[in-house]
Amino acid sequence: MAKTAAPNTEYPGVEVRGNSIRVFFMFKRVRHSHTLRLEPTRNNIKHAVGLRSAALFALRNGSYNEADFFPHARSTASTAPGKRVGELCDRYKPLKAVDITPETQSRYEVALDICVDTLGRNRLVDSLLPEDIQKLRVDLIATRAVSTVNHYLATFSGFLYWCENNHYCDELGKHCVRFTKSLKDPDPLTYEEYLALIEKGCLHPIDKAAVTLAVYTGLRPGELLALSVEDVAPDFSKITVRRSITQSVTFKVPKTKKERTVLLQPPARDALKVLVADAEQREAADLTVWLNRHESRVDHVRVLLSPKTQARKAAVNDYFVPSAWNTKWINLVRRAEIRPRPPYQTRHTFACWNLTARGNLAFIANQMGHKDYSMLVTVYGRWIDTESSRELERIWEGMQNMAQITPKLPQELPA
Repeated sequence: MAKTAAPNTEYPGVEVRGNSIRVFFMFKRVRHSHTLRLEPTRNNIKHAVGLRSAALFALRNGSYNEADFFPHARSTASTAPGKRVGELCDRYKPLKAVDITPETQSRYEVALDICVDTLGRNRLVDSLLPEDIQKLRVDLIATRAVSTVNHYLATFSGFLYWCENNHYCDELGKHCVRFTKSLKDPDPLTYEEYLALIEKGCLHPIDKAAVTLAVYTGLRPGELLALSVEDVAPDFSKITVRRSITQSVTFKVPKTKKERTVLLQPPARDALKVLVADAEQREAADLTVWLNRHESRVDHVRVLLSPKTQARKAAVNDYFVPSAWNTKWINLVRRAEIRPRPPYQTRHTFACWNLTARGNLAFIANQMGHKDYSMLVTVYGRWIDTESSRELERIWEGMQNMAQITPKLPQELPA
């Protein structure tokens, strides 16, 4: 709310905030700020001025007791023991946790702890200045990647906004400005590299089928590892993506929070037949799939990819965990003697191959689970042909066909 043009404008350190009065002052680089539950009348403003002067005098001679001067101020505790950055952060964590998954909570807590320790866990929240947040950004980026720092800043800004809403500090969250991140181009497999991966890298038919399915469906690695026999259509024409496995080895719904259907090209169909034949030999297992932090469902399914197929020992999981799949992928790429890439590049390969073949953007985006095709344009713009005579011919051919099947206007019908 804008400050009123009240008599408080002539008194430094006293301002009108809505229907109350705020008193603030600095002492030894610590900012003290208190909201008084008083109507902003002329007499009350003069009282606030006197109170502020008395508090400053007490601070200078060492007799200051906050409760004596501001017993009813909403932010009294902002500089009192128990309202330091670390302690407030510990209060914030469980309040935030109810809205996020346990895996996200773990990442949030790491980010918060690093930011709090960098600022100073025992700092008074009310003493933080925009300069402190700017210095935090400098300290974080000195030894960390841009994406990591941006995650830390986004998480910490949520904590600062919470502090602001509870009147523990002034506006600080807006100073957690993220760094500009340069977008890395996708690094898809060439067709020759894909053949090398299949023929030289994969020594087992299951591995060949898994890599083929990944390349020709564009599934995220977590979605691929969580795919089951029950998700495959009887005629192998499509699959339904219902779950994904996370780095913390928990199952959750897909990234978009809803199921999606992926239509299959011939190589993917052939690969599925191999994987389904293998998976049908195993017994179904119960997978707990988390819909959110508080709700879950149990899927009784046979996972397509299982380490038991090639295991040399009996005590193995029924499904691949992400770290185990990453290790397997590294070995496949090494044997294929192609340039190292993370397994996520199979998803980029699907997108780039389909775009190079001039596939429909909306269709490809839907297959990959994007909300719309804007992501394709942003990430894969290099693979979208915008100046092609063949494309012009294809459009013209379609327009001619459309003219042949378009109903005639009434005046054009024979009498």
